[in-house]
Amino acid sequence: MGVPTESAGSLTDLFAPRRVAVVGATDREGSVGRAIVKNLAPFGGEVVGVNPSRESVLGVDCVDSLAEAGDPDVAVVAVPPDAAVEAVRTAGEVGIGSVVVITAGFGETGSEGAARERDLREIAAEYELDLVGPNSLGVIGTGAGFNATFGPDAPLKGSISFLSQSGAFVTSVVDWARDRGLGFRNVVSLGNKAVLDEVDFVREWDEDPETDVIVGYLEGIDDGRGFIEAARACETPIVLVKSGRTDAGARAASSHTGAIAGSDRAYEAGLEQAGVLRAQTVQELFDAAETLAGQPLPEGDGVAVVTNAGGPGVMATDAVGDSRLSLSSFSEETTSRLREAMPDAASVHNPIDVIGDADVSRFRDALAAATADPNVGMATVIAAPTAVLSFDALAETILAIREETGVPIVACLMGGESARIASGALSEAGVPAHFDPARAIEGLDALDEYREIGSREYDDPMSFDVNRERAREVLDRATERGDNRIGVEATDLLDAYGIPTPEGAVVESPGEAERVARGVEGDVVMKIVSPDILHKSDIGGVRVGVADGEVADAYEDLVARARNYQSDATVLGVQVQELVDTEQGVETIVGMTRDPQFGPLLLFGLGGIFVEVLEDTAFRVGPVSEREAREMVGEIDAAPLLRGARGREPVDEAGIVEAIGRLSQLVTDFSEIVELDINPLVATPDGVCAIDLQLTVEP
Repeated sequence: MGVPTESAGSLTDLFAPRRVAVVGATDREGSVGRAIVKNLAPFGGEVVGVNPSRESVLGVDCVDSLAEAGDPDVAVVAVPPDAAVEAVRTAGEVGIGSVVVITAGFGETGSEGAARERDLREIAAEYELDLVGPNSLGVIGTGAGFNATFGPDAPLKGSISFLSQSGAFVTSVVDWARDRGLGFRNVVSLGNKAVLDEVDFVREWDEDPETDVIVGYLEGIDDGRGFIEAARACETPIVLVKSGRTDAGARAASSHTGAIAGSDRAYEAGLEQAGVLRAQTVQELFDAAETLAGQPLPEGDGVAVVTNAGGPGVMATDAVGDSRLSLSSFSEETTSRLREAMPDAASVHNPIDVIGDADVSRFRDALAAATADPNVGMATVIAAPTAVLSFDALAETILAIREETGVPIVACLMGGESARIASGALSEAGVPAHFDPARAIEGLDALDEYREIGSREYDDPMSFDVNRERAREVLDRATERGDNRIGVEATDLLDAYGIPTPEGAVVESPGEAERVARGVEGDVVMKIVSPDILHKSDIGGVRVGVADGEVADAYEDLVARARNYQSDATVLGVQVQELVDTEQGVETIVGMTRDPQFGPLLLFGLGGIFVEVLEDTAFRVGPVSEREAREMVGEIDAAPLLRGARGREPVDEAGIVEAIGRLSQLVTDFSEIVELDINPLVATPDGVCAIDLQLTVEP
C-alpha cells in the first residue's frame, strides 16, 4: 500500500500535474523515452526532459538532472534499472511528490531485481513518495490531457477510471474502447506495485467526483483484507477482471478445506464480501462499467422488454432467466393501456412485441406504458431494422423516456451501419447500445447487483469470551513434537474457544482407555491419533459403539491397523470419546485455510466422508460477522436438511453460526494455524458438537 504523504488520500498531482519531468527523454526512434515525450505533446502543463546528452527532445527542453528540472510535480523515469533507482532517490531529495517508474528489471526478473525493488520501497518510504511501478506502462489523466505512457494511443475522455496490473492490457483496452466510443477519466498501469497498489487507487478515485465507475484487471491483490475494507468504504462502483481462476495454482493441501478451496476461492469470497462486481471477460467488464456509469439505480429487479422482433425478445427473456433479474408482470392498468395503443396482433404482455411494422410512435407508447408500471425497475428496447423505423428517432425517444421516468434503459439495436449513428448517440448520453440482447440484460444485471451492494450493511466480526492462554498452551505443546500436523489431541483448543466437544480423552494404553471409557456414559467411539494418518476411516482407524468390555481389545486393534498401514507412523495414542447420537443430526464441516493475500478463508458445508465428493460448501474471508456466518449456513444446497426437511426436526442453526464465529476468532487470533477442519461438526436440535479435528500449523 501507498506511503502516507502530506496530502494523504489524494493523488491529484499524479493525474493532473502542472509540470512533469521525463527522466530518459530522447528522440531515438523506437525508444520508450521518445514515445513518452511524444504522448505528452497535447499536455497543457509544462514538460521538461532529463537527458545530459540533449539540449531538447521533440521540442521539449532538456536539463542534466532532476535537480535542475524546476520543481516538477511528477517525475516519469525511463532509464536503465540502476539509474532508475538513483533517479527516484534524486526525486525524493529535491521534493518531487510523485514518481512513475516505467523501467523494468526489478522484482519480476529475479533476486538482483528484487533487491533493486526493495531499494525503491525504502527510498519511497524515506521521502514519502507516491510511486507507481516499476515495470509500468505509465499513467493517464484525460482531464488534464496528461498521457505519461508509451502506449500507441490516448484514450477518449470519459468517467471510467481504469487500473491494470498488465501494461499490454491497458494498450489493448484503450484501443478497443476508442473503437466503441468509450472514454476514461484516469488510467494507471500498476506494474510491480512496489508502493502504490489497487487499494490506493480505489480510495483516490472514490473521492474523485469525475469518476463514475472504477474498473480493473488484476492478477493478484497484495493486501486482501485492506482491499475489502477500502472497497466496502467506496461509494463508487468497482468492476474487476481477476485472472487465474483455475485450480492449477493451488498449493498442496492436507485438509479437506485446503483441498476444496483451490486457487480462486479466496478471491471469489473476498471480492463478493468487498462489494466488487467480478467480470469474467473484457466485454463483460466494460458492458457493466458502461451501464453503471450512465444509468440511475433501479428501484427493483423487474425487467420490461419492448421489441419489434419476436426471436430477439425470446433471447432477452432467456437471458433474464439466466440472471438475478426477473421478467416483470404488468399490472392490469398497464396491459389495458397497451391494448389501447397497440394493434391486435401485438403482444401486450412481457415481453411486449410491437410487431414488425412498428414505427417510433408505437415504440414510444409501449416503452412509456412499461416504464410507468410499478413492477418495472428497468427496461430494454430491442429493435431490428425495418423500412418504417428510424433508429435515430428511436434513440431520441429512448433518451427522452429515460429522462422523464428515471428508469434505467439499455438498448439493443440489431443492425450494422444503419444503427451506428443511433448507437453512438445513445452511448454518448449514457445508454449502452448493443447488438446482442443477452449483453443488454447482463448490463442491467450488473446494475441490479450494484443496487443490492449499495444497500448492504457491514457488521463487526463476531467476538466471544475465550481462553487464549489455554489455546496457546495447546498449540505450543503440540508443536513441540516437531510435527506441524495436529489431530484430535488438540481438542482442548476447541474447548478453549467454546466450541462444544464430546466427553473423552486421548490415551496411551489399553488400561487408560478402559478407565476413560468407564467415566463416559454408554458406549464410546475410539479413533487412532496420528499426525501421519489424515483420513482415519479409510484404514479402519475408527471404531463406533464400543462397549466397556471391548475397549482394551479395540485399542490394540486400532494401533495394529495404524502400524500395518504405515509402519513408521507416529502414533500418539487412541482417542476415547463419548458416542454422540447423530440420528437426528446432520454432519457438517467447519474449516479454514489461510490464503496468502486474504488471510483466513472459512468454509462451511455438508460434512462427513462425502465433503470432498459433494463439495456442498460456502466460503467467507474471516473474521466474519454474525450476518456473514448466517449467510454461509443458508447458502449450501443442503440447507433444507438443517431446517427440518422431510419431517425431520430442525437443527440448532444458531449453534452452527456461533461455532463458525468462534472458529473465525480462533484462526484470526492465531495466525500460525494455516489449515483447520472440524469434520464432522454434528448439528442436532439440541446443539452442535465437534467430533473430529485436524489442523496444520506453521510455527
